[in-house]
Amino acid sequence: MFRKAAGTTVTNGSYLQGQSNGRLPSMDGGQPAGKEKVVLKKKVTLLRGISIIIGTIIGAGIFISPKGILKNTGSVGMSLTVWTVCGILSLFGALCYAELGTCIKKSGGHYTYILEAFGPLPAFVRVWVELLIIRPAATAVISLAFGRYILEPFFMQCEIPELAIKLITAVGITLVMVLNSTSVSWSARIQIFLTFCKLVAILIIIVPGVIQLIKGETQHFKNAFAGNDASVKGLPLAFYSGMYAYSGWFYLNFVTEEVENPEKNIPLAICISMIIVTVGYVLTNVAYFTTISARELLLSKAVAVTFAERLMGNFSLAVPVFVALSCFGSMNGGVFAVSRMFFVASREGHLPEILSMIHVRKHTPLPAVIVLHPLTMIMLFTGDLYSLLNFLSFARWLFIGLVVAGLIYLRYKRPDMPRPFKVPLFIPALFSFTCLFMVALSLYADPVNTGIGFAITLTGVPAYYLFIVWDKKPKWFRKLLGK
Repeated sequence: MFRKAAGTTVTNGSYLQGQSNGRLPSMDGGQPAGKEKVVLKKKVTLLRGISIIIGTIIGAGIFISPKGILKNTGSVGMSLTVWTVCGILSLFGALCYAELGTCIKKSGGHYTYILEAFGPLPAFVRVWVELLIIRPAATAVISLAFGRYILEPFFMQCEIPELAIKLITAVGITLVMVLNSTSVSWSARIQIFLTFCKLVAILIIIVPGVIQLIKGETQHFKNAFAGNDASVKGLPLAFYSGMYAYSGWFYLNFVTEEVENPEKNIPLAICISMIIVTVGYVLTNVAYFTTISARELLLSKAVAVTFAERLMGNFSLAVPVFVALSCFGSMNGGVFAVSRMFFVASREGHLPEILSMIHVRKHTPLPAVIVLHPLTMIMLFTGDLYSLLNFLSFARWLFIGLVVAGLIYLRYKRPDMPRPFKVPLFIPALFSFTCLFMVALSLYADPVNTGIGFAITLTGVPAYYLFIVWDKKPKWFRKLLGK
């Protein structure tokens, strides 16, 4: 049913014992005569790449509660400025990942680039935290939004039972896992459809907003920068919220080995996607303010629903359905991409060997997909999901900043590395500084939760020495690890 992926895997100690120069092993390792090489097929076209990025970035946030930025900026004008600047900064980060994706043609995203630039320990810590906490919690959170909004039209007059939300959520998570385990092509096709639904949902908001502007509904834009002045702490927190809303631009780099013509398609997909998302986010917020005042937006639980109820009457019932489909697209894109990180980490000997196996007929990394299912279910029914995400939100930006700093380091460490796509050096310098600034801000603004998250992240260090470096493991322990 499964066959080991082609390529070298470190199974008898640390990464450095298996690879002397800190470079990733080739996927073109030899196979025994008479055995067909089993690899993940190159099925991600330019359109599918765009759908992965847009479909993962646009989740529930832009439809439900864009008030975090408004709250911390204090005015309509500053909030729109922050949305625009965060889009540009995210484009800078995406361009850095485009360079990395075209010169290091391995899947795995953050993990692969940290491994290439800084070695196995920080790379292991990254995948350790992602597998145990970040991805299950993040999947559970976006899935809960899916469950809530898919049930919204059936409970218009009363509160939705929490048990019903969690049961529907569990069905949605299972469906995503089955889809990604069954077919790369079908998961990509459905992602394209869901991305189309997201863009339609955004247009459903933008078009009436433009019509409102044409009618002269601009009263909420008068004195746009007047209001509560943003505090020294508030403005950086607004940028933090904005960067989080745009996060997801890095997911195509998780599946680099499956992208057709990556030298061309990765930069193109990233640039097209980020322009579409940035323009869509800014115009959506402009549309909200044509109908809803800043004060009303801060009081609304679901801004898109409030907007639709005022302008569209009964058609507003369609908005929760579109939000649910948007959440499902984020679930699907996230699982599709992150399972490749686990696949690559297993191939390098940093996770149990079974996670680097591929289904011989379906050509999907089935074990790397389904390992997320029980962990996500545990989070869904027992975990304090939002606290976990707050604990570890800083870890995401710490490692992304480390990846982009690694791009600068590789320019000097390996200047002869082929770089089909190359960004000006000020772009990674500015973006890595922004990421590290947000990490420092989180330490200042919320030292308790950030400290807990930092402690959870540091558990990856002893785990690395226990599972990877320690050579004299008992036989039963090695068997448990699949070695």
